[in-house]
Amino acid sequence: MEREPTSLQDAVEYFADPVNCRDYLVARRWPNGVECPTCGCKNVAFLANQNRWWCPAKHPKQQFSLKTGTIYEESPLGLDKWLVATWLVCNCKNGVSSCEVARALGITQKTAWFLLHRIRLAQQGKQGGGKLGGEVEVDETFIGGKARNMHKSKREQRISGTGGKDKTVVMGMIERGGEVRAFVVDNRRKKELQKHIHEQIEAGSAIFSDELKSYEGLEADYQHAVINHAIEYVNGNVHTNGGELLESVEAGTARYLHQC
Repeated sequence: MEREPTSLQDAVEYFADPVNCRDYLVARRWPNGVECPTCGCKNVAFLANQNRWWCPAKHPKQQFSLKTGTIYEESPLGLDKWLVATWLVCNCKNGVSSCEVARALGITQKTAWFLLHRIRLAQQGKQGGGKLGGEVEVDETFIGGKARNMHKSKREQRISGTGGKDKTVVMGMIERGGEVRAFVVDNRRKKELQKHIHEQIEAGSAIFSDELKSYEGLEADYQHAVINHAIEYVNGNVHTNGGELLESVEAGTARYLHQC
Protein backbone atom coordinates (compact mmCIF):
# COMPACT_ATOMS: atom_id res chain seq x y z
CA MET A 1 0.00 0.00 0.00
CA GLU A 2 1.20 3.50 -0.83
CA ARG A 3 2.42 5.71 2.00
CA GLU A 4 0.12 8.07 3.90
CA PRO A 5 1.03 11.80 3.89
CA THR A 6 1.72 13.01 7.42
CA SER A 7 1.26 16.78 7.02
CA LEU A 8 -0.71 19.21 4.86
CA GLN A 9 2.40 20.23 2.96
CA ASP A 10 3.29 16.59 2.43
CA ALA A 11 -0.25 15.88 1.18
CA VAL A 12 -0.23 18.82 -1.26
CA GLU A 13 3.15 17.78 -2.71
CA TYR A 14 2.32 14.08 -2.85
CA PHE A 15 -1.11 14.40 -4.50
CA ALA A 16 0.15 16.96 -7.03
CA ASP A 17 1.47 13.96 -9.01
CA PRO A 18 -1.36 12.16 -10.92
CA VAL A 19 0.55 8.86 -10.70
CA ASN A 20 0.68 9.14 -6.91
CA CYS A 21 -3.07 9.84 -6.84
CA ARG A 22 -3.74 6.77 -8.96
CA ASP A 23 -1.47 4.48 -6.94
CA TYR A 24 -2.88 5.79 -3.66
CA LEU A 25 -6.52 5.21 -4.59
CA VAL A 26 -5.96 1.89 -6.38
CA ALA A 27 -4.19 0.46 -3.32
CA ARG A 28 -7.13 1.38 -1.10
CA ARG A 29 -10.09 0.87 -3.39
CA TRP A 30 -8.90 -2.30 -5.13
CA PRO A 31 -6.31 -3.98 -2.84
CA ASN A 32 -6.76 -7.27 -4.73
CA GLY A 33 -6.45 -5.72 -8.19
CA VAL A 34 -8.50 -3.28 -10.27
CA GLU A 35 -11.98 -4.49 -11.13
CA CYS A 36 -14.87 -3.03 -13.09
CA PRO A 37 -17.26 -1.15 -10.73
CA THR A 38 -20.21 -2.14 -12.95
CA CYS A 39 -19.77 -5.91 -13.36
CA GLY A 40 -16.82 -6.79 -11.10
CA CYS A 41 -14.68 -8.14 -13.97
CA LYS A 42 -10.95 -8.16 -13.14
CA ASN A 43 -9.76 -8.73 -16.69
CA VAL A 44 -9.51 -4.98 -17.36
CA ALA A 45 -6.98 -3.08 -19.47
CA PHE A 46 -5.41 0.25 -18.45
CA LEU A 47 -5.58 3.00 -21.11
CA ALA A 48 -2.54 5.10 -20.20
CA ASN A 49 -3.29 7.94 -22.62
CA GLN A 50 -6.74 8.42 -21.04
CA ASN A 51 -5.81 7.51 -17.45
CA ARG A 52 -8.74 5.08 -17.23
CA TRP A 53 -9.52 1.39 -17.58
CA TRP A 54 -11.48 -0.60 -20.16
CA CYS A 55 -13.67 -3.61 -19.32
CA PRO A 56 -14.14 -6.30 -22.03
CA ALA A 57 -17.61 -7.24 -20.74
CA LYS A 58 -20.53 -5.93 -22.76
CA HIS A 59 -22.33 -3.20 -20.81
CA PRO A 60 -22.90 0.58 -21.22
CA LYS A 61 -20.00 1.63 -18.94
CA GLN A 62 -17.05 -0.32 -20.33
CA GLN A 63 -14.62 2.52 -19.58
CA PHE A 64 -14.17 3.73 -16.01
CA SER A 65 -11.79 5.89 -14.01
CA LEU A 66 -10.74 6.19 -10.40
CA LYS A 67 -13.65 8.56 -9.82
CA THR A 68 -16.33 6.19 -11.14
CA GLY A 69 -18.69 5.10 -8.38
CA THR A 70 -17.18 7.45 -5.77
CA ILE A 71 -17.99 10.86 -4.30
CA TYR A 72 -15.47 12.30 -6.78
CA GLU A 73 -17.48 11.19 -9.82
CA GLU A 74 -18.83 13.82 -12.24
CA SER A 75 -16.69 16.52 -10.65
CA PRO A 76 -14.44 18.66 -12.88
CA LEU A 77 -11.97 19.07 -10.01
CA GLY A 78 -8.87 16.91 -10.17
CA LEU A 79 -7.93 14.31 -7.59
CA ASP A 80 -5.10 16.60 -6.44
CA LYS A 81 -7.79 18.87 -4.90
CA TRP A 82 -10.16 16.13 -3.80
CA LEU A 83 -7.56 14.02 -1.99
CA VAL A 84 -6.01 16.97 -0.16
CA ALA A 85 -9.50 18.08 0.96
CA THR A 86 -10.24 14.52 2.10
CA TRP A 87 -6.94 14.42 3.98
CA LEU A 88 -7.81 17.71 5.73
CA VAL A 89 -11.25 16.51 6.83
CA CYS A 90 -9.87 13.23 8.17
CA ASN A 91 -6.89 14.74 10.00
CA CYS A 92 -8.16 18.01 11.50
CA LYS A 93 -9.30 16.94 14.97
CA ASN A 94 -11.33 20.09 15.56
CA GLY A 95 -12.94 20.11 12.12
CA VAL A 96 -12.19 22.31 9.13
CA SER A 97 -14.25 25.09 7.54
CA SER A 98 -14.92 25.66 3.86
CA CYS A 99 -13.01 28.96 4.09
CA GLU A 100 -9.94 27.17 5.41
CA VAL A 101 -10.13 24.52 2.67
CA ALA A 102 -10.57 27.25 0.03
CA ARG A 103 -7.42 29.02 1.22
CA ALA A 104 -5.41 25.79 1.40
CA LEU A 105 -6.39 24.59 -2.09
CA GLY A 106 -6.67 27.92 -3.90
CA ILE A 107 -10.35 27.40 -4.81
CA THR A 108 -13.51 29.36 -4.10
CA GLN A 109 -15.36 29.00 -0.82
CA LYS A 110 -18.42 27.75 -2.71
CA THR A 111 -16.38 24.95 -4.29
CA ALA A 112 -14.80 24.07 -0.94
CA TRP A 113 -18.27 23.91 0.64
CA PHE A 114 -19.32 21.43 -2.08
CA LEU A 115 -16.23 19.28 -1.43
CA LEU A 116 -16.82 19.18 2.31
CA HIS A 117 -20.46 18.18 1.95
CA ARG A 118 -19.59 15.23 -0.28
CA ILE A 119 -16.70 14.10 1.91
CA ARG A 120 -18.75 14.32 5.12
CA LEU A 121 -21.62 12.47 3.47
CA ALA A 122 -19.21 9.64 2.60
CA GLN A 123 -18.03 9.55 6.22
CA GLN A 124 -21.59 8.84 7.33
CA GLY A 125 -21.31 5.44 5.70
CA LYS A 126 -24.70 3.77 5.26
CA GLN A 127 -26.60 7.05 5.57
CA GLY A 128 -25.20 8.07 2.17
CA GLY A 129 -27.33 5.33 0.54
CA GLY A 130 -26.71 1.93 2.14
CA LYS A 131 -29.32 -0.06 4.04
CA LEU A 132 -29.42 -0.91 7.74
CA GLY A 133 -28.74 -4.51 8.68
CA GLY A 134 -28.21 -6.94 11.54
CA GLU A 135 -30.67 -6.19 14.36
CA VAL A 136 -32.90 -3.19 13.70
CA GLU A 137 -35.57 -1.67 15.96
CA VAL A 138 -38.45 0.18 14.28
CA ASP A 139 -41.08 2.37 15.86
CA GLU A 140 -43.27 5.36 15.09
CA THR A 141 -44.92 8.19 16.99
CA PHE A 142 -47.26 11.16 16.64
CA ILE A 143 -45.77 14.62 17.16
CA GLY A 144 -47.90 17.66 17.89
CA GLY A 145 -48.68 17.88 21.59
CA LYS A 146 -51.53 16.52 23.70
CA ALA A 147 -54.88 18.26 23.42
CA ARG A 148 -55.43 18.20 27.19
CA ASN A 149 -52.24 20.20 27.72
CA MET A 150 -53.33 23.03 25.41
CA HIS A 151 -55.26 26.18 26.23
CA LYS A 152 -58.83 26.01 24.94
CA SER A 153 -58.20 28.66 22.27
CA LYS A 154 -55.12 26.81 21.04
CA ARG A 155 -56.91 23.47 21.12
CA GLU A 156 -59.77 24.80 19.01
CA GLN A 157 -57.29 26.29 16.56
CA ARG A 158 -55.03 23.26 16.16
CA ILE A 159 -57.16 20.18 16.89
CA SER A 160 -59.88 19.37 14.39
CA GLY A 161 -60.26 15.63 15.00
CA THR A 162 -59.36 12.71 17.21
CA GLY A 163 -56.28 10.48 17.29
CA GLY A 164 -53.41 11.65 15.11
CA LYS A 165 -55.45 13.62 12.60
CA ASP A 166 -53.66 16.92 13.18
CA LYS A 167 -50.27 15.53 14.10
CA THR A 168 -47.09 14.64 12.24
CA VAL A 169 -46.12 10.96 12.07
CA VAL A 170 -42.42 10.25 12.56
CA MET A 171 -40.87 6.82 11.94
CA GLY A 172 -37.64 5.83 13.61
CA MET A 173 -35.15 3.03 12.94
CA ILE A 174 -32.07 2.16 14.95
CA GLU A 175 -29.48 -0.41 13.93
CA ARG A 176 -28.18 -1.86 17.18
CA GLY A 177 -24.56 -0.82 17.51
CA GLY A 178 -24.88 1.30 14.38
CA GLU A 179 -26.82 4.06 12.71
CA VAL A 180 -30.00 5.89 13.72
CA ARG A 181 -32.55 7.21 11.21
CA ALA A 182 -35.74 9.23 11.75
CA PHE A 183 -38.04 10.74 9.14
CA VAL A 184 -41.58 11.99 8.59
CA VAL A 185 -44.06 9.54 7.02
CA ASP A 186 -47.51 10.23 5.59
CA ASN A 187 -49.39 7.87 7.92
CA ARG A 188 -49.10 4.68 10.01
CA ARG A 189 -50.79 2.37 7.52
CA LYS A 190 -49.17 -0.93 6.55
CA LYS A 191 -48.39 0.09 2.98
CA GLU A 192 -46.63 3.29 4.06
CA LEU A 193 -44.56 1.89 6.93
CA GLN A 194 -43.50 -1.30 5.16
CA LYS A 195 -42.50 0.68 2.07
CA HIS A 196 -39.93 2.57 4.16
CA ILE A 197 -38.79 -0.61 5.91
CA HIS A 198 -38.00 -2.28 2.59
CA GLU A 199 -36.23 0.86 1.38
CA GLN A 200 -34.09 1.25 4.50
CA ILE A 201 -33.40 -2.27 5.84
CA GLU A 202 -31.62 -5.17 4.16
CA ALA A 203 -33.68 -8.30 3.52
CA GLY A 204 -32.93 -11.07 6.02
CA SER A 205 -32.20 -8.66 8.88
CA ALA A 206 -33.78 -9.10 12.31
CA ILE A 207 -36.50 -6.51 12.91
CA PHE A 208 -37.97 -5.72 16.33
CA SER A 209 -41.25 -3.80 16.54
CA ASP A 210 -44.28 -3.34 18.76
CA GLU A 211 -47.63 -5.05 18.10
CA LEU A 212 -48.96 -2.46 15.61
CA LYS A 213 -50.77 -4.39 12.87
CA SER A 214 -49.03 -2.35 10.16
CA TYR A 215 -45.92 -4.45 10.79
CA GLU A 216 -47.67 -7.74 10.10
CA GLY A 217 -46.33 -9.70 7.12
CA LEU A 218 -42.68 -8.69 7.47
CA GLU A 219 -41.83 -12.34 8.16
CA ALA A 220 -41.69 -12.98 4.41
CA ASP A 221 -38.49 -10.92 4.05
CA TYR A 222 -37.17 -10.44 7.57
CA GLN A 223 -36.73 -12.17 10.93
CA HIS A 224 -39.54 -10.27 12.64
CA ALA A 225 -40.02 -10.34 16.42
CA VAL A 226 -42.80 -8.43 18.21
CA ILE A 227 -42.92 -7.08 21.76
CA ASN A 228 -46.43 -6.59 23.17
CA HIS A 229 -46.31 -3.43 25.25
CA ALA A 230 -49.58 -4.33 26.96
CA ILE A 231 -47.71 -7.18 28.65
CA GLU A 232 -44.02 -6.29 28.74
CA TYR A 233 -41.42 -3.93 27.33
CA VAL A 234 -38.47 -6.32 27.18
CA ASN A 235 -38.28 -10.04 26.43
CA GLY A 236 -34.65 -11.07 26.10
CA ASN A 237 -33.27 -9.09 23.17
CA VAL A 238 -36.75 -8.36 21.82
CA HIS A 239 -37.56 -4.72 22.60
CA THR A 240 -37.84 -1.28 21.00
CA ASN A 241 -36.24 0.68 23.83
CA GLY A 242 -33.69 2.15 21.43
CA GLY A 243 -36.52 3.34 19.24
CA GLU A 244 -38.37 4.94 22.16
CA LEU A 245 -35.24 6.93 22.99
CA LEU A 246 -34.83 7.79 19.33
CA GLU A 247 -38.30 9.30 19.16
CA SER A 248 -37.74 11.69 22.04
CA VAL A 249 -34.44 12.91 20.61
CA GLU A 250 -35.08 13.02 16.87
CA ALA A 251 -38.79 13.61 16.39
CA GLY A 252 -38.72 17.34 17.08
CA THR A 253 -36.14 17.87 14.35
CA ALA A 254 -38.10 15.75 11.90
CA ARG A 255 -41.28 17.73 12.57
CA TYR A 256 -39.44 21.02 12.09
CA LEU A 257 -38.08 19.86 8.71
CA HIS A 258 -41.58 18.74 7.70
CA GLN A 259 -43.03 22.15 8.49
CA CYS A 260 -40.26 23.95 6.59
